[in-house]
Amino acid sequence: MGSAKVAELRTTKGKVIFIMGTTGSGKTKLSVDLALQFKGEIVNSDKIQVYRGGDIITNKASEIERRGIRHHLLGFIEDTDADFTTDDFCHHVQVSIKEIINRNSIPIIAGGSNSYIKALVEDPIINFRAKYDCCFLWLDASLLVIYAHVSRRVDQMVEAGVLHELRRMFVPGADYECGIRRAIGAREMDSYFMAEINNEDEITKKVLLEAGIKDIKENTCKLVDRQTEKIEHLKNELGWDMHRLDVTSVLQKSGKEAENAWTAFVLEPSLSIVGGFLNKDNEI
Repeated sequence: MGSAKVAELRTTKGKVIFIMGTTGSGKTKLSVDLALQFKGEIVNSDKIQVYRGGDIITNKASEIERRGIRHHLLGFIEDTDADFTTDDFCHHVQVSIKEIINRNSIPIIAGGSNSYIKALVEDPIINFRAKYDCCFLWLDASLLVIYAHVSRRVDQMVEAGVLHELRRMFVPGADYECGIRRAIGAREMDSYFMAEINNEDEITKKVLLEAGIKDIKENTCKLVDRQTEKIEHLKNELGWDMHRLDVTSVLQKSGKEAENAWTAFVLEPSLSIVGGFLNKDNEI
């Protein structure tokens, strides 16, 4: 086989980076860090963040956090009651990947909807691995530490005004099984907002508010469990080659210490892994 033909074979497959992990593990931060380093564009793989609005409750990256990086499939669905299915995701993400690669950029897929990622990569009709080489980064942490972290984050969301955001979304008798109302927080605050509408006394409302916030924290921890189980299934049962990065020490610290831990235990290893992946020729 001639050298030109060999070169052609080596460049037929694109390269795609996946950043996986539970809610609160730092997927957004790492995706932006890597995009800045490797001329990447980020494709959202969170099935709730595809909807417009609800920026606090869905934990969308702010404009400041995006740092000028182009994002795809983020807040692009106007109808917040519409159902964004697995098939919808697989269609849109493939379109985005082709657009990104055509701009000679690197697609970085980041988000917590692991069932959607599994469908994309494993579907025999899509045949994703025949078209793209994949690099999977897994941000993992001690469960007790991530539980504490996401619970603190719920308190921060309350301070940031998430109740006002949820109140604007609230509709009595709404379906919490579709659209943006699948977000943790919408169903949990239903009783509290109904108490407001019914002019219940302040003590009753206070009790319902505290119960709703407690439920948000508990259900977020349950989400962490489900996400972890799905990633372990992909790694252990389906044989995905996951590069595990332990963010436990990052979540246990704050301020400059957290940033230093992020650089040492997450960013620098990720830069090495992704750099090697991007520089490695496709196998013939």
